[in-house]
Amino acid sequence: MNLLPRRCTLAIAAVIDIAIHARPTPVAAKALAARHNLPPRHLESLLQSLVRADILKGVRGPKGGYELARERRRITAGEIVRAALADPTEDASENDNSKLATLVVNPIAEKASSDLLRHLDAVSVEELCQSAAEQAVFSTERVAPDFTI
Repeated sequence: MNLLPRRCTLAIAAVIDIAIHARPTPVAAKALAARHNLPPRHLESLLQSLVRADILKGVRGPKGGYELARERRRITAGEIVRAALADPTEDASENDNSKLATLVVNPIAEKASSDLLRHLDAVSVEELCQSAAEQAVFSTERVAPDFTI
């Protein structure tokens, strides 16, 4: 059972994909969407959320696309999840009138969410890229190391 919403899972996957493929040129949203079997418009708002959170950097122009805004080792999965969840268009109407949900269920769900985020904060994009390389996720492509200083 995956506790992360699909949007968060896609956000982490997109950042890992960009970390792997953004050298020497940025990754186009179209190429990213194709690798993940998604329509390009589906990813665009998610990618913009990651740009606003200073996780990705958008590059304009004919060779434009997305690249990491910081080094792989300085971006955590927890940051990516928070950025994906911060989008105001998602789940904007949180009007819960249930006293049971408010007083009993929400506190344990918030604690579980906090524990999950704490765990994700300990996982860097660098570690996730290494895991992708070990599992040969992009078996025909070489995973470029991050030499940014």
